[in-house]
Amino acid sequence: MSTPSLASGPQGPHALRPLLDTVLHALDEGAHARGGPLPAGGPAAVAARLRAALGDVLPEHGDPDALRTLVHALAEGAADPADPLCAAHLHCPPLAVATAADLAASVLNPSLDSWDQAPAASELETLVARALAAEVYAEPATPAGPHRPSPHHGEKPQPDALITTGGTESNQLALLLARETHGPRLRLICGVGAHHSLPRAAWLLGLPDPVTIPAPTGTLDPAALDQALTALPGPHLVAATAGTTDAGLIDPLPEIAAVCGAHHARLHIDAAYGGGLLLSDRHREKLTGLNHAHTVTLDLHKLGWQPVAAGLLAVRDPHDLTALNQHADYLNADDDTEAGLPDLLGRSLRTTRRPDILKIAVTLKTLGRTGLGALVDQVCDRAQEFAALVHDHPGFELYDRPTISTVLFRPAHTTDAAVAAVRRKLLHQGRAVLGRARLDGRLWLKATLLNPHTRPDDLATLLTLVEKAADEPA
Repeated sequence: MSTPSLASGPQGPHALRPLLDTVLHALDEGAHARGGPLPAGGPAAVAARLRAALGDVLPEHGDPDALRTLVHALAEGAADPADPLCAAHLHCPPLAVATAADLAASVLNPSLDSWDQAPAASELETLVARALAAEVYAEPATPAGPHRPSPHHGEKPQPDALITTGGTESNQLALLLARETHGPRLRLICGVGAHHSLPRAAWLLGLPDPVTIPAPTGTLDPAALDQALTALPGPHLVAATAGTTDAGLIDPLPEIAAVCGAHHARLHIDAAYGGGLLLSDRHREKLTGLNHAHTVTLDLHKLGWQPVAAGLLAVRDPHDLTALNQHADYLNADDDTEAGLPDLLGRSLRTTRRPDILKIAVTLKTLGRTGLGALVDQVCDRAQEFAALVHDHPGFELYDRPTISTVLFRPAHTTDAAVAAVRRKLLHQGRAVLGRARLDGRLWLKATLLNPHTRPDDLATLLTLVEKAADEPA
């Protein structure tokens, strides 16, 4: 039996080319077999097809056709975020250039736990992370021109950012840094629309039970926050949200920052969804106040069109990151660091880390601020157009005009059970993928529009499918 080929090294490109052709053909054939945004038949049918394709997981003798078979099976059974009718979650279609860069990262396989495993990748991560942190913590735009990061003067520390797997890891790191700065009695205060990873992180870190503030309007109320901070003993960590998962709402960030400043409370802003608005000259003002946060969560596998994973935690004061410092002699021996080899262990709670920064850097460099901002503007425009379609249709009810690119709606004059049944019917048929959200005590269908290729005709089709599903007998 011959030794399997390697992806890198002198023979790597020769070995990969035919395999890439196999993958691309299998992806195309699998998508054709699926025939829509989601495989039809529901969980049982999808599982049966996958089991048939997989067969024996670890056969005695290998199958040279396994790559084609399993890629085809995965594509046939996939939810396709590039389909305009797949609009349930904060799950974007990745850009081709980012995906190509991700292939290069897989081929080279650097591990960002020591410099000698990732010489160039570690420097790339440092440069890009700091540039993105500077975007988060830049001074607001002035009437003289578009926003640009302001220069730093004197000894003021420059903001930094850690690369993470996404919002959950970023939020956990934010709470960890806050705990290490303010002690184990730190109490998390957040609104009811905060992401579930925040109270879970408080639990994992052994912090006191979080305080959740009611939000009748869907966003964190500064007056209620002021009352909570006054009544509760400190220290406090306030978590605001810029882009809630359910409705894409943005908390009043400047007012919340002012309340936190008055009470000397630490502020974290979860901008996993809304952070992409920084790229748009039209929409970035919605994030005014973001630069007052001590830490900020960003996710570029949402409004950044990156393959998963592409998260960041921006940190205003890089001295907070010293809490992550660890020593392992085989990775960051003292004499090596004294000799100038960078110490990477303090950049993450993970040890082995792939260079997710490459696809981010390639995307930023390829599209630039203007190109990425245009994509943000397009999906926000589509959301407004879809909301207008819903508003003007007598058979539907609109929750509210979208803040970012999420639209909540439901068939008029129906029950929550009927709304849930419509969603599941479309999923089972494989015709459309919509999410669900409960606000104001009612269940809503959720369309999260992250595909910049979606067109007005697609929006009309989506609404028609929902209307037909609602009219069909149960």
